[in-house]
Amino acid sequence: MSPPAALRYYTAPSGTNRWTPMDTINMPDFWRHSGYHLAGKDADGRLLPTDDLLRAYLARPEVAPIAESCAHERELFGRLMKAPLLKIAGDDLALLADPDARENYAVVLRFRDYLVESGTLEAAYRGLFADRSGKASDFATRGLPPLFADQLAQMILRNVLDDCDEALHLRAAELFFREQRAHVEDGQVLLADAETVETKAAMAAEAAGFGNIGRLLAQAQTPLRKIEMDVLDADNANDYWRRDERHDTALQVNFGRLGLSALCRVILDSARMRWYSGLDATSTVLMNEIYNGRAPDDERRKRILCMMKLEVVEAGMDTPPPQVPEVFLSLAMDEQGNVRMKPQNLLTNLPFALRV
Repeated sequence: MSPPAALRYYTAPSGTNRWTPMDTINMPDFWRHSGYHLAGKDADGRLLPTDDLLRAYLARPEVAPIAESCAHERELFGRLMKAPLLKIAGDDLALLADPDARENYAVVLRFRDYLVESGTLEAAYRGLFADRSGKASDFATRGLPPLFADQLAQMILRNVLDDCDEALHLRAAELFFREQRAHVEDGQVLLADAETVETKAAMAAEAAGFGNIGRLLAQAQTPLRKIEMDVLDADNANDYWRRDERHDTALQVNFGRLGLSALCRVILDSARMRWYSGLDATSTVLMNEIYNGRAPDDERRKRILCMMKLEVVEAGMDTPPPQVPEVFLSLAMDEQGNVRMKPQNLLTNLPFALRV
C-alpha cells in the first residue's frame, strides 16, 4: 500500500561520501536543540532538571511574552527567568489578561513541578506511563501534552547514545520521538519523517500554483507530486551528522537491511541503560488479533512493517532463563501510512518484572 503522498527515494552512489571517516575526526555533536545539553547528571549518569533546562521550557513560544502580552505577564515571565523554581499561585496566574496565556503557564508550571518532584528525567518519563511497580498509569490524567513525553524521550535517548558514532543508529532512534510515514513499494519498506513529508508536500503544492487549496490537500494527505528524500545506508550514512535536526532522510527497515539492524541496536542500548522501548498502537491491535486466533485479512496484515524477537538473558548466561517467555515486537503503519512509535509500551507490557 502506498502512502497518500507518493515518495521517491534514492541512495547516494557508492564512493560519493563527502565526509572524513569517523575514526579520523572527533565525533560530531547531534540533537543540539533537544534540551539534553541543558540537563545535569547524577552519579549514575541519569539526567537532572537544571534551572537552565526549566528556563528553556518556560521560554517556549506558547509561554514567552509577545507584543500583545499584558504588563503582568511580562513581569511574571521576568521573575521566572530569574528564578525558574519560583512558586506561582493560582491568583498570580489569574491576573494574566490572555486566557490562553493563563492555561499555557499552568501547563508548563505543572510539568516543571513534576520534573523536579521526579528527580531525574528518566524517572519522570517512566512515571508518565507506569507507577513504581510497573503498573500502567494514565498519562492523560496529568493534564500534560504528549509533546512533553516526546521531548523527554529524545533527551533520554541523547544521553543513552552519547558515545554512539553510528549515524544509522541515531536516525533509527528518531522513531522513538518523531512520527514517521511509511512507504512500501517493490518490496522496500521505507520510513520518512511525517512532518517533513507533509511540509515538502505543502511546498510542492504551493510551487505548483495550488496555493492555500494545495496546502489543504497536502494536510489531507492527497497525492500531489513526488517527494525526494535520501535513504541512509552505508554509503551515505555520514551525511546524517550535518542534517540530524532537519529530519529529511529516510530509513529502510526491511529484514537484513542496516536500518532495521540499527533500530534493534537502539532498543538494546536503551534496555542496557534501564530504559525500554515499545512500538505502536496499530501493531498492538494486529498482534492482539493474531494472539487471539483472529488472523487479520491480507490488506491489514500488510501494515506490519517488521517483527523482532526480544530475548532476555541474565548476566553471565548465554541463553534466556527457562521461566522467561519469548517476546515478539512488531512495528506497523496505520491506514494512512503513519508510524507512531510508543516507547512507553514496554514499560507496561513486558511479561516479566524489570529491575530498574
